Amino acid sequence: MDIVMTVAGSDSGGGAGIQADLKTFQEIGVFGTTAITALTAQNTWGVEGIFPVEKDFVEQQMLTVFQDMPVRALKTGMLFSPEIIETVAQVLAEKNMFVVIDPVMIAKGGAALLQRSAIDAMKKHLLPIATVITPNIPEAAELSGITIVSEADVEKAAQILLQSGVKCVVMKGGHLEGDKATDSVYFADGTSFLMESRRIQTNQTHGTGCTFSAALTAFLGKGFEIKEAIIEAKKFVQLAISHPLHIGGGHGPTNHFAYKQYKDEVEVMVIEA
Repeated sequence: MDIVMTVAGSDSGGGAGIQADLKTFQEIGVFGTTAITALTAQNTWGVEGIFPVEKDFVEQQMLTVFQDMPVRALKTGMLFSPEIIETVAQVLAEKNMFVVIDPVMIAKGGAALLQRSAIDAMKKHLLPIATVITPNIPEAAELSGITIVSEADVEKAAQILLQSGVKCVVMKGGHLEGDKATDSVYFADGTSFLMESRRIQTNQTHGTGCTFSAALTAFLGKGFEIKEAIIEAKKFVQLAISHPLHIGGGHGPTNHFAYKQYKDEVEVMVIEA
């Protein structure tokens, strides 16, 4: 059995965070383990409260699992504080596994899920040991320090992130304009490609970032090559958005069941650079 881990916050509404990650892992067929960094009280309207976990207990959760289970791939989500980021990075620096960083900063409802002081810690401690980082445009702008409004800006920001030591950057393009949603993927070896899909006008998108990074982690854990895993993860989240569940009155969650049910109908165009 392929075993993966998510180090992230808990979403009491079930659409994002640990809950979305575990649902994604289950649907793809890997065994999911967890280290919870924070508890949140939230629903589709927004986050009402955050209760962070002590960094020492985050470390204990990770090490306890590692002592007993051969984790092949790991993702991070909501890490909240610089202390938790540094602790997670220290633990991972001694491990040999795929590391996917989803730099979760802002919830769909606008609540801050990462302290401002934690951004520098993420750049300094976590990116150098990352296999893949999966920022959306606002997150990439924060991490790179540049304003992103064009395709040239996207590439410039990605190159800045690659200089930090991360091996691959997936620049998610959902926040850019256009009829197509285009994700740009850049590797440290200088190669790149684009993934283009139909843009879906919907507010049923709570947890899309968590779901994409969890799917990527799961496929890496199953032995997929990095490029292949990225493309298949894109298909997973595209289907999850395309077949909404319409739960709650705000930003509804994506449909983690859709990949198995509608896998044959997904269309993602891969454009080699």
